[in-house]
Amino acid sequence: MQWESPREECGVFGIYAPGEDVARLTFFGLYALQHRGQESAGIATSDGQRLYLHTRMGLVNTAFTEEDLRRLPGHIAIGHTRYSTTGSSVVVNAGPFLVQEGIEPVAVAHNGNLVNSEQLRQELLAQGIRLAGTTDTEALTWVLALTPGSDLATRIRRAMARFLGAYSLAILTPGALAAVRDPLGIRPLCLGRLGAGWVVASETCALATIGATFEREVEPGEIVVIDSEGLRSYPAPELAERQATCIFEFIYFARPDSQMMGRRLHIVRQRMGMELWREHPADADVVVPLPDSAVPAAIGYSRASGIPYAEALIKNRYIGRTFIQPDQRLREQGVKLKFNALPEVLEGKRVVLVDDTIVRGTTSRPIVELLRQNGAREVHMRVHAPPIMWPCYLGVDMATREELIAARLSVEEIGRAIGADSIGYLSLEGLLRAIGLPHDRFCTACLTGQYPVPVPTVAAVVANR
Repeated sequence: MQWESPREECGVFGIYAPGEDVARLTFFGLYALQHRGQESAGIATSDGQRLYLHTRMGLVNTAFTEEDLRRLPGHIAIGHTRYSTTGSSVVVNAGPFLVQEGIEPVAVAHNGNLVNSEQLRQELLAQGIRLAGTTDTEALTWVLALTPGSDLATRIRRAMARFLGAYSLAILTPGALAAVRDPLGIRPLCLGRLGAGWVVASETCALATIGATFEREVEPGEIVVIDSEGLRSYPAPELAERQATCIFEFIYFARPDSQMMGRRLHIVRQRMGMELWREHPADADVVVPLPDSAVPAAIGYSRASGIPYAEALIKNRYIGRTFIQPDQRLREQGVKLKFNALPEVLEGKRVVLVDDTIVRGTTSRPIVELLRQNGAREVHMRVHAPPIMWPCYLGVDMATREELIAARLSVEEIGRAIGADSIGYLSLEGLLRAIGLPHDRFCTACLTGQYPVPVPTVAAVVANR
């Protein structure tokens, strides 16, 4: 069974800190970013002369041993947690990706997706480059390694001209750490201080985990280079007409304790729940979140409505993160593998069930049935995001358009399909009110079909996965 929510993208981390155990700090930074990718993890370090790399499939805490960390010396490091978007889930595709040839050795951790990756791969193959994996990150790293220039920032800027799509990068060379964000700022990237050192990360929660202080976000199109001479910023040569940060970072992807665009996400998600109540009130006895991502919105719905909040679904957080598959009988249990319900909370109650998204609709109906089986008299589904009607080509695995339930059914039909007594989605206008920023700061392609960059055909994307 495929779970409802969109699959996370990737997490990137980088640190320049002479005198610190940078491999260990990167390990803990990746631990904080584990929610962004659970397929593989890797760390690359530099001692000023050469680069060292360790990657492995699995979660961060199983990908590294003490001995692995001891074999990663140096004062500069980058790290990566991966969920595959372009490229299959095998160890050869695990990041960071390292190229030892070209101008100088370079390693890259990448969050995002290049929509022109196949074109780049064909150009590299025509140059006689032997590609080991199938990821857009491999192609991107080779382009960086082979692009000439008088300094690292110049080479990166020239390479960026060939990249189309979403990319937040942590780049490692023997003597420097660089942080790069695509011109539209589709994926997040922030900058922090750790004593005299510097840290870059996908989210501020990773800075807090290692005791670093948040300084600012890397701006769209900006290149930051950190080396023995300090930190230098190279802003985008031309300001983009619009920013296009993925709005699902605010809805779902980023941890609620992270801060983005001046907003603490836990507070923003509570406001989404409040807006959801204003747009879709319900006569009910209890507000229940689908754990864990819908908890803040359910709190907001409860506060706005005055309906008591209660946790009635208990999540098994380890299901889906094991390589041992359930047998047929357990597979048929579906949702019960991941959630248990509390009948004492549900018995005879009219329940508002708050969720962040409904993608395919494959798990929403079993969850509604689970609530009813445990005593719920009515179940009113409330979703603190607009309907997802279009696929993402920029670093998120949401599904094909044919698989998206909102692309095939009306809202009322979705409610009937999942067995809810009523259903309501937060509008795009309500979502933007909750965030408190204008529409032109965000990519809303999965909600509106209006992509910030030209996207490939569906056939090309399927072939590239």
